[in-house]
Amino acid sequence: MSNSGTTTNRGTIRKWAESRGGHPSVVRAEGEGGILRIDFGEPDEEFERIDWDEFFEIFDRNRLAFLYQERTEDGSTSRFNKFVNRG
Repeated sequence: MSNSGTTTNRGTIRKWAESRGGHPSVVRAEGEGGILRIDFGEPDEEFERIDWDEFFEIFDRNRLAFLYQERTEDGSTSRFNKFVNRG
């Protein structure tokens, strides 16, 4: 994966998402929190938009890191992202 990185920096995550039209979202699960997602464009039916404060509360509680790609191999802006366990 070209131009990729992993971060826990809130500013980097928010800037990356917003520059691509992304919104913090969650797929609600049993119990507290849910599965975090960055939703692009119109909200997917299963995604619930949340504010950044709730997003980062879930992010920190689950000790996640954000894996992201800046550009695809052909140089286009990438929206690839994934939440992974902090190492």
